[in-house]
Amino acid sequence: MHTKTALLLTAALAAVAFAASADNKPALEKCYGIAKAGKNDCASKIGGNSCAGQTTKDGQGFLALPAGQCAKIAGGKVME
Repeated sequence: MHTKTALLLTAALAAVAFAASADNKPALEKCYGIAKAGKNDCASKIGGNSCAGQTTKDGQGFLALPAGQCAKIAGGKVME
């Protein structure tokens, strides 16, 4: 009986661990200089606004991209 209980407990813990790892999202970085007008994620150091979708010109604001992707885009600048 103890073996069966231990096996069920192990299976339950594995399921919980798998579900928790499935929720892990990749690290994001702010990539400036690539957003189309009105399509930026929140805050713009260049355009002078503080909310998503409020840029008025291309290249203002940032897009949140998975870490390492901004460097692959022409014109993309990672800023802290």
